[in-house]
This record gives sequence, C-alpha cells and structure tokens, in this order.
Amino acid sequence: MFLAVAPKCMQSHAPMSIDFHEIYRAHADEYDRMVSAEDCDGNLLPALKRAARLDGARVVEVGVGTGRVTRMLLEAGVSHVIGIDTSEAMLSVARGRLEGSGLERTLLQTGDAAAIPAADASADVAIAGWTFGHTTQWAAGTWRARIGQFVDELERVTRPGGAQLILETLGTGALSPAPPNEALAAYYEFLEAERGYQREAIATDYLFASPEEAAKACGFFFGAQFAETILREGWSRVPEWTGLWSRTRDLTG
Repeated sequence: MFLAVAPKCMQSHAPMSIDFHEIYRAHADEYDRMVSAEDCDGNLLPALKRAARLDGARVVEVGVGTGRVTRMLLEAGVSHVIGIDTSEAMLSVARGRLEGSGLERTLLQTGDAAAIPAADASADVAIAGWTFGHTTQWAAGTWRARIGQFVDELERVTRPGGAQLILETLGTGALSPAPPNEALAAYYEFLEAERGYQREAIATDYLFASPEEAAKACGFFFGAQFAETILREGWSRVPEWTGLWSRTRDLTG
C-alpha cells in the first residue's frame, strides 16, 4: 500500500526497527513539530517558484502530510490545492494548521498516489513531497514499476506545459548533498535518466532552540543513534539537504 508521507526515513541514520507506518498513523503532532523546524533559512519556497509558476496555479499535491508544503503553496498564491495522503491523522493536523490561512482553497482527502483523485490535465502543477522514497524499500523488487505508476499519475493530472515536481531527501546530518543510500541513488537516477527530471539541491536545515531539543525532535523520527550524534556535535542547527526534481509536461502530451 502506498504511504503518502515518507520524508526522510530512508536515511542511513534511521534504524529499520522504526515503524514509520505507526508514526504517520498515530504521531502526527510530533512529526509536525519536527518538520516545522526544517528549512530555517526559507530556501524551499524560492526553489519551488523557480521550478514552476505558482501564482494563480491549480495544484495537485501528493503526500500532504501535516501541510507544510501546502502552506508554502498557498503563501505563493496558488488558486486551489487538491491534496492527498494515506494518513487521516496527518491530514487532520494539516487542516488545523491551515485554519484561517487558506483552508478554503484546499481539498484534502485520503488517497493513493497510484490513483490520484483528480481529472486528466486538471492541474498546472503536480507535486509529490518526500513521498515515493519508501517504495524502494517496501517494494524492493518492483519499485521501478510502482514509482513509474506514481510518476505517470503526476503526468496524467498535469496539463500540457505544466510542471511536475518531486521533493526527496539528499541527506540528514550530511555536510554536502548526496543520496543517503544505494536504493535512493538508483531511484534518483531513474527520475533523471529514464523520466527526464532535472535535479536541484537545496539546503533545508532544521533549527531548534538547543541541541537537546534537536535530539529529542529528530531522535523520535531518525532514531537514538542520530540523537546521540546531534548531542555529540552540539547541533541546534541540524544539516539537511532536499532534492527538487522537476520537469515540464510535453505540450503535445
């Protein structure tokens, strides 16, 4: 089954014993506190604006999570967002965070990336945020076909000339951007070599009040070993890299 929110669990820091299904199902508030500290320099929204025209755009968003990217899109002036996630708990937090700041311009619902509930060519921009990476592990033998389905759906709902954007991790706790493991490296190569996406690396560091707060917030998601690294390094600012993959749908498509 497709899980919509898969931000950075494929990091080498995250032990296999962490149950991300359970995190997304039952710990949405803790997750939101962690990701709310990310992108402390505000680099992500300008990158999205470079990749796609957002003002007045109709957007389909896959992997809404707790609505962090949704809020950016609304801030950028999009006209409407149809957003999906498989976790109703995450969407509930997203709706609460959007109250008074554009909720009326959104339609958030549970859904699957392999069957996006939107009409053909109905979006100016289709975006999937930290969404497909889990598939390289959960469907290790068939991930190319599965992710190919997801990418096909992004293309289907995008109008000719519209933009398709995919956000994924390029490293947590790393001083330079790179795929965190071989599986993600193969997936990123698939996007670029086989599906025609272009990659941009963006610094999206987390910023917390103290190393102790950083260790608590990130250890919840990435595991005790990474929390120990944060305390050892004295990081209140935790290095984070995001990859933005973009392509434009063929005008004849």
